[in-house]
Amino acid sequence: MSHAARDHDGQHDFDFEFGSWTTQLSRLVDPLSGSTEWAEYRGTSEVTPIWNGAANLVVLDVEGPAGRIQALSLRLYDPASRQWSLHSASVRGGGISPPGVGSFVDGRGEFVSQESFDGRPILVRFVISDITATSCRFEQAFSIDDGASWEVNWIAIDTRRSGALG
Repeated sequence: MSHAARDHDGQHDFDFEFGSWTTQLSRLVDPLSGSTEWAEYRGTSEVTPIWNGAANLVVLDVEGPAGRIQALSLRLYDPASRQWSLHSASVRGGGISPPGVGSFVDGRGEFVSQESFDGRPILVRFVISDITATSCRFEQAFSIDDGASWEVNWIAIDTRRSGALG
């Protein structure tokens, strides 16, 4: 590990995202089925810092021809491991998913969790990339073979709303 990596604790890695965003979301309609049908949504994301940046809350509200998605993500920083855990919930689900755990390296965040989909165990990878002052990209993918291959099923491009600096 480089000296710079050892000195970087990661607690403020999500600071870039605080504020209001317009979200353009594409969701694979039927993941892990071989389907290539995507549903499109548009709406907002609001990201609020908690505990001086050691946690944050994301509230997502998007709509499209396939309906509405309302979800949230509570992100918690662990100073001992220098990693984040991302806990997600949706209005429809009524519960919290197993946390994706990971960190940012060279401006790219990667978080992985073990979950279940249609009764079978999967890995879920959530990647945050292409981060600028005014935009960023979120991508979720599933793996049924312990990460040897991934199927992307969620792509969101966020653009900072005018006058809504973090």
